[in-house]
Amino acid sequence: MDLAVVPLERGARIAVAALERGGAADARVHEAARVADDERLGSPGARLVWQDARAIAPALLGAGVRIERVRDLRLVHRILVQARGLPLEERWSRPLEAGADALFSLAPEPEGVAAVAEQLRAQEAAIGDDAGLAMLAAAESMGAVVAVELGREGLPFDVARHDALLVEALGERSAGRPARMEELAAAVRDALGDPSLNPDSPQDVLRALRRAGLDATSTARWELRDLEHPAIEPLIAYKRLARLHTANGWAWAKRWARVDERGRTRLRIEYVPGGVVTGRWATEGSGAMQIARQIRGAVAAEPGMRLVVADAAQLEPRALAALARDEGLAEAGRGADLYRGLVDRGVVASREQAKVGMLGALYGGTRGQAALVLPRLARAYPRAMAAVESAARAGERRERVRTWLGRTSPEPPRWPSDERGEARARAWGRFTRNFVVQGTAAEWALAWMACVRRAIADVDGAALVCFLHDEVIVQAPEADAEAVAEAIRDAAALAGRLLFGDFPVEFPVQTAVVDDWGQAKG
Repeated sequence: MDLAVVPLERGARIAVAALERGGAADARVHEAARVADDERLGSPGARLVWQDARAIAPALLGAGVRIERVRDLRLVHRILVQARGLPLEERWSRPLEAGADALFSLAPEPEGVAAVAEQLRAQEAAIGDDAGLAMLAAAESMGAVVAVELGREGLPFDVARHDALLVEALGERSAGRPARMEELAAAVRDALGDPSLNPDSPQDVLRALRRAGLDATSTARWELRDLEHPAIEPLIAYKRLARLHTANGWAWAKRWARVDERGRTRLRIEYVPGGVVTGRWATEGSGAMQIARQIRGAVAAEPGMRLVVADAAQLEPRALAALARDEGLAEAGRGADLYRGLVDRGVVASREQAKVGMLGALYGGTRGQAALVLPRLARAYPRAMAAVESAARAGERRERVRTWLGRTSPEPPRWPSDERGEARARAWGRFTRNFVVQGTAAEWALAWMACVRRAIADVDGAALVCFLHDEVIVQAPEADAEAVAEAIRDAAALAGRLLFGDFPVEFPVQTAVVDDWGQAKG
């Protein structure tokens, strides 16, 4: 690995970390890494810059380098392609595969120090004086570091408890279906008079439902609930358990739970920062963004430790209030449940109505209860409703929209000038409506994680172990757990101030200090 100090025009200095061509970022990081950490990165205005965090950060972290300010050129390049029209260059837009032995790798070769420094200068010129984009570049880059750290740390996991929870939910494990699933499958077959029916085949189930005289067009649970037949209840129950068995069952744990060098069992999760176009994260393979509630009790603190589970309440509506500068909506969520705040202010009659109406505003729902509630929200909070409506209309006109910090929606597809085109335009408008809110919420979450990371840095043994859009989990020593919970709540408030200044919006975080994730409320 090469390390070099490169000056920038504005007087700041950077330490550029670059892989040698054909090389790997591994434990062979030499003393220069520590020198960079001690003498260069700690100085005011200094940054560590690399082509791709996943290829380089593990080696620096393994060498004890404390990473505080960073630029991930690959992730920021993707942002600037949309926001500033930078050319989409494969070498900067695709992840590296440091040390990969694949014969036909599609990954670009790593660039040297000079090219990395030149790309940084190009990005700085593209960002210019846009403070929002500069903050987004910093947040996205630090998010890449957090993702690497989360992957290295892993999620504490109790395999025996996972097995017990699965047996409780699914029945005893067998060579075929678990016992409870097989019982439900038999009940579905009996009710439909089809002893050979495979309940895992949507086509077979749909044909059987139609033979039974049911006007079914799909096997989606939301549609099945509207049908009346003795097969429906066991079929829905079967589908729910089948989802658990497939997504988080025994095979899933066998693949993703690993014993590390310290003898700890951890779920190894590969996070993908910016994996969704709005900036939300994804994961590779493990499905860790959707771990079923039935088995969350298997995520358990190790001896002497506790899990601090923190959940940001109504994140997207609060992000909407902030980006629209709607003080009324911000006031509704001050110090309380935002949905309950709408009820207390007489905007809607029930918390359920508030939730349905707000979801309609965020996702473009225009039917059912949402259609009744949306006019009330528009009268009470005109700035917030105008913000999402404006984003939707812009999308329908094939215009691009921006989040609070400046992440820009992709170029919309072409659509014909007919009824099909009008339908596609409305669909794209629903996308851009949600893009500005979901993307802004994702920006707040990035800032929150960075603030949490810094807040717990000096708590010996504490570590971020999980992130789920609006939820984080920190494992901490039992004696420090309550202080860590307070630090996480303070970090949420700080993230709000960093993004939205003195605008009076609150981002309350519910924290629970627990022995396992299943004990946390929500």
